[in-house]
Amino acid sequence: MRPRRLSSMKTSYAHDLRLFPTAWKRIGLVLLLAVVVLVPLYVKDVFWLNLLVIAGIYAVAAIGLNLLTGYAGQVSLGTAFFIGLGGYTVVWFADPTRWGWPLWGWLPMAALIGALVGAAVGPIALRVRGQYLVIVTLGLVVVGQYLFRNTESVTGGNNATIEATHNLVAIGPVNFADLQLFGFVFKKEAGFVYLAWIVVLITALIAKNLVRTRPGRAIQAIRDRDVAAEVIGVSLVRYKIGAFAVSSAMAAVAGALLASYTRFISVDSLDIFLSIQFLAIIIVGGVGTIYGAVLGAVALQAIPEFINRFSDSLPYVATGTGESGISVASLNSAIFGILIIVFLIFFPHGLAALWERTKAFFQRWPYRT
Repeated sequence: MRPRRLSSMKTSYAHDLRLFPTAWKRIGLVLLLAVVVLVPLYVKDVFWLNLLVIAGIYAVAAIGLNLLTGYAGQVSLGTAFFIGLGGYTVVWFADPTRWGWPLWGWLPMAALIGALVGAAVGPIALRVRGQYLVIVTLGLVVVGQYLFRNTESVTGGNNATIEATHNLVAIGPVNFADLQLFGFVFKKEAGFVYLAWIVVLITALIAKNLVRTRPGRAIQAIRDRDVAAEVIGVSLVRYKIGAFAVSSAMAAVAGALLASYTRFISVDSLDIFLSIQFLAIIIVGGVGTIYGAVLGAVALQAIPEFINRFSDSLPYVATGTGESGISVASLNSAIFGILIIVFLIFFPHGLAALWERTKAFFQRWPYRT
């Protein structure tokens, strides 16, 4: 007869491995899917649609960075480089004068190139860690800007544009830039909402399945005690390089989506501030959580969009040349810095922890502790 304690432990372990272990989580998933489906149908304001598109694209890269930093413990400021790598992949492979690939061609290619370059950078993490790894990945951004700007035959130079080909974001008969379904005719931004959040869902599922299986437990063991992990048989080479490869692939996919949406890439925007922005996203959302990266992307993308839209109404904000006051860009930078400090000091586990506390409060109510 099987011991009751062993049986209960196996049942509990199997419960923890389930993707959506509770009815409330399954209901939450259905509600989230309903929101993503219904919002583009009824929201016509381009401002809100654009916010959702950019937030979804940034969430993809933030999930990848959270895998690397939150789960594997490798702090990186190289996200901007891989965003640019994915964007210029679209410039090269989707250009009708070169390859003319549609979405199902250039998007996996961006992931592949990002993974290969990430795997090439990964061995550096075996030699350095902590602030030294931060400096190395920061250097990667600087080198990337130089390469993107000076290899015009491949990248198109400092300001590259993407030709507005009809099949750029099409999968068979479904064209997300000119979407028509069930009698509804969608704006370009509405179609991209679907595309961006479909990729978010796929990326989140990949990441969630990764962290709850053996590779996920291995990279978390490396994060906590890398020497002890190696002693018990965890390969630092395999899992550190693998974490860099997966994270870089997700960032490159985000860059490819962003380039296909804006049809424009500027090397000047692929700077250290963009990498810090993604670091702020996972800090505010919650380091070491998948849905925290999504929460952080939505929250921090809304801030600059609101500031840009309502800058005329904000005091001491200069909206034109020659006006006195802080510029919109400087205000956004200051807000990101303040949010990082506030969350690191007062809410170190981010919005995800606040959500868990709120949920626990109502679960215990009226028996509050």
